[in-house]
Amino acid sequence: MSMETLQLSIIIPVLDEEENLIPLVEEIRSILEDTAYEIIFIDDGSMDNSLEIMMQLKESEGNVRVIKHRRNFGKAVALKTGFAAAKGEISITMDGDLQDNPAEIPRFIEEINNGNDIVCGWREKRRDNILKRWPSKIYNRLVRLMCGIKIHDMNCGFKAYDTDLAKSLNLYGDMHRYTPVLGKMNGAKITEIAINHRPRLHGKSKYGTKRLMRGFFDLITVSFLMAFLERPMHLFGKVGGFLSTSGLVICSYLVFIKYAYDEGIGDRPLLSLGVLLIIIGVQFFLLGLLGETITYRSSENNPKTSSSKEL
Repeated sequence: MSMETLQLSIIIPVLDEEENLIPLVEEIRSILEDTAYEIIFIDDGSMDNSLEIMMQLKESEGNVRVIKHRRNFGKAVALKTGFAAAKGEISITMDGDLQDNPAEIPRFIEEINNGNDIVCGWREKRRDNILKRWPSKIYNRLVRLMCGIKIHDMNCGFKAYDTDLAKSLNLYGDMHRYTPVLGKMNGAKITEIAINHRPRLHGKSKYGTKRLMRGFFDLITVSFLMAFLERPMHLFGKVGGFLSTSGLVICSYLVFIKYAYDEGIGDRPLLSLGVLLIIIGVQFFLLGLLGETITYRSSENNPKTSSSKEL
């Protein structure tokens, strides 16, 4: 079947998964016998024999593609690379560690065909140790609270996307965790399905404690982007209004006591505080206006065509 009629692109970031790649491809092949699909491996700086095995699979399988990063850029950049290269109408992302069960892929496709733009896997019975499960539960609760997306397992790498939408996602750093949030900002319809999560049999987990702090900072970032990316004045204006009003109240109080009680106010630290708050408040207002100007110019030059499609 020609590449132009591909239904599915399966994007798999790989970092040192040499023992898992061949069984993974065999499972995918057995599940998708009647589906036009491609597998896109993104080698993200593997130090073992993963790249050699992927190249062997490319030679033996007609629908395997391999893209190599010059070094380890992280999962978000690997997914962005995969989305850019995808030729299927639907993109499936999954890890290369065999914990994601390819037998779930038809269910993801069904949900996309039902009109959803992003389908998230939910590892309802997660086969990982408690040091990975409990931080993930806390993190997911924070995401639901701060971002308003009712997804149980935001960090699961097993997801399905409308490819046109996936190509529009601006992924960097560790933003691969927040593709549903970024999708929501583009108007995506999002759902989730409970999936069969399997224990890791080969290789080592890439999960580390450093990811917890990075994930928290990224959560603050996406929360800010959701609330104020297209309306920066709503943030800086509120802060500026609060500071300026506080400064005016202080200065009004000092003017009152000067003329009502004939007291000197020139050497009072409260006067310096009031003037400082007014100045800082005005600067916040100007910063908000600058942000609005940048947002307006960006929207003129880069219209959001990813949020609409011809019917």
